[in-house]
Amino acid sequence: MNEFDYMVEAALYPGRRAKGNRSPRYKRFETAADAVRFAVEEREGCQLRGSVLEIDESRYDDRQIRRLYDAPEYPLVRSEK
Repeated sequence: MNEFDYMVEAALYPGRRAKGNRSPRYKRFETAADAVRFAVEEREGCQLRGSVLEIDESRYDDRQIRRLYDAPEYPLVRSEK
């Protein structure tokens, strides 16, 4: 994942959803950094599994999303959780 651009528009397709949850099938973000933050901090655990980050025609699975969040190049402040 060399030279990943965190500032491009991205879509996040969630993994597992709780029964009865009628949240949108995907969510668009102005930046990939925001999408990565949302995926890791808001949809952690089993909800992150199976998630896909899509940028242009490239797709990143939940493990790659986690690596993007943990990378030293990640531009946003990480949660203190």
